[in-house]
Amino acid sequence: MKIQSNKQYNPQMHSAEHILNQTMVRMFDCGRSFSNHIEKKKSKCDYHFNRNLTEAEILELNQRVNDTIKRNLAVVEEFITRDEANEKFNLERLPDSAGETIRIIKIGDYDSCPCSGLHVSNTEEIGSFKIISTDFNNGVLRIRFKLQNTE
Repeated sequence: MKIQSNKQYNPQMHSAEHILNQTMVRMFDCGRSFSNHIEKKKSKCDYHFNRNLTEAEILELNQRVNDTIKRNLAVVEEFITRDEANEKFNLERLPDSAGETIRIIKIGDYDSCPCSGLHVSNTEEIGSFKIISTDFNNGVLRIRFKLQNTE
């Protein structure tokens, strides 16, 4: 069962993007992506950063994301008040039109964030994550990635 929403992102890719974001936060304390483009074939995330990633960091990032996917974590939605969400999350990208009840997507004990996109119900549905390229320009690190073994 897919978790439904208004955005029509590919559920596998979008769920992988959440895991990548949390992994970037944990590895580099850089914050979640400020911009992204999520498509079934390949996707990209942009981060405020101070350099490109090294090959060793790319390998570790791939490994950590894939290790998290392999944990077969449940992906669930929860609804909380805007005030509660404001205490726990950065809501600056959330439009005022989102209302007073905010949808939170939780990926096991690994990640949670406000979101209106489509998601898998378990990380086992994602497939294998792979960074295909990175580059750095003017304070922005761009990570391009794809998934394998997905339907």
